[in-house]
Amino acid sequence: MPQTKSKSKSTSSRSGSNNSRTKSASSSKSSSAAQQQQGGNEMLEKFFYEALKDIYWAEKHLTKALPKMAKNATSEQLVTAFEEHLEQTQGHIDRLEQVFELIGKKAQAKKCEAMEGLTKEAEEVFEETEKGTSTRDVALIIAAQKVEHYEIAAYGGLAQLAKTMGLDEVHDILGQTLQEEKETDENLTSIAENDINLQAESEGEEDEDAGE
Repeated sequence: MPQTKSKSKSTSSRSGSNNSRTKSASSSKSSSAAQQQQGGNEMLEKFFYEALKDIYWAEKHLTKALPKMAKNATSEQLVTAFEEHLEQTQGHIDRLEQVFELIGKKAQAKKCEAMEGLTKEAEEVFEETEKGTSTRDVALIIAAQKVEHYEIAAYGGLAQLAKTMGLDEVHDILGQTLQEEKETDENLTSIAENDINLQAESEGEEDEDAGE
């Protein structure tokens, strides 16, 4: 009988030891998962901040490019569109600065290679087309819409990411800018379809008639 009690105590001891090890392993895994999640959040927050700096530079750079595009456009409707978007862009910069403040980060600009390339392409239009022609306006619209599509992609991605991160106010601010970028793109399409593209085509016909 004493031997049976001893075995029972030994079994109980081993069981307690196993439970202790199981709890310890479970606690360790939980701690590791929490650390990985925290690390993932930190990486995501860093990426979000860097992306904001990128579009912040892009918007500032665009305030220098839009006046040149307006100056080189012929259609009054297109000139007005560029001037209005310049005003909007300055508002976009203000909103981004508000976003930086909301996430507790300094408003900094990091060179956006994509925007620099797109604006350089727009400037090439000045050299490749004739001043005062609708053909130049067509080329300017296409160049401007490439810029708009880049911004739509950037703001769309950032707004969705802000929502995922639980930054509801930031999501709303970025979403407002996203909507304005889409409206600008639609306006440029309307100007091209209802006016400038047809005028550019007529220019070609006029040149052919003059040659005859």
